[in-house]
Amino acid sequence: MAVPWELVISSAGGVAATVVGVVAGGVVGRRGQNQQWIRDNRTAAYAAFLQAFATLEMELREAFLEDGPHTADWVPWHSALTMISLVAPREVAAAASELTGAVGRFAELVDSSPKTREDLQGIHTALVEGQMRFVNAARASLDGSQLPLNWQLGGPPPWHEIEPYAPGPSVDGSV
Repeated sequence: MAVPWELVISSAGGVAATVVGVVAGGVVGRRGQNQQWIRDNRTAAYAAFLQAFATLEMELREAFLEDGPHTADWVPWHSALTMISLVAPREVAAAASELTGAVGRFAELVDSSPKTREDLQGIHTALVEGQMRFVNAARASLDGSQLPLNWQLGGPPPWHEIEPYAPGPSVDGSV
């Protein structure tokens, strides 16, 4: 009995195509799962970092304006930084590092004396700009199609809301 080679070749081709399809599907599915895991963990890390930043900034600002020592809880801040270091791309980590420097300078300023309006305004500007850089870097890392924000949401309040409570004379010269 003669072997029908056409049948053998077409069956082998079908088996090979099936195997290639299963392997390719596994690779694509695995890659998609990995990307989703990274995106989910980045989102959680970024949210924790911004929450810790907002809490710490408020505590430091209150201590500065009350001219007292700060009693900030640094544990959530350092935990959030550790999370960032695990999942953030280089640009986001650099923005987080820059904001960390501004927070550190603010903590030193709170413990300094005398406290001046100019010092507070300078650190306020650094905090706002640092937060904006972090937010925009984080947004870009989560979805490159997102446009950067050019206004601030959350974080330190606008300077005009802080200025009346800042030490020293105001911009209009009143105390």
